[in-house]
Amino acid sequence: MSWVYLFLAGVLEIVWAVGLKYTEGFTRLWPSVITIAVAWLSFYLLALAVKTIPVGTGYAIWTGIGAAGVAILGMALFGEPATLARFFFLALIIVGIVGLKLSGGAH
Repeated sequence: MSWVYLFLAGVLEIVWAVGLKYTEGFTRLWPSVITIAVAWLSFYLLALAVKTIPVGTGYAIWTGIGAAGVAILGMALFGEPATLARFFFLALIIVGIVGLKLSGGAH
């Protein structure tokens, strides 16, 4: 179940990080409230996951999911550059996530 928690925490990290754009520097109430609530839930699920997953592995995978997801959504939603180089390096992040999972991340 820890890996499910970790995956969900990573997906929620994407949500709250993208949500930061909509808070406009925490000047908009409801986007700010939602972003903070989702961030809290993401951290909570991460904390549950690292009860059994090594913290270094869990944190690296959590940030990797978030970084890759936010970069992809930045291109899709906000018109950020979608270059071959960006996709190459996003692929490296994803390979790193898979590699950490396969290299003995659980007890």
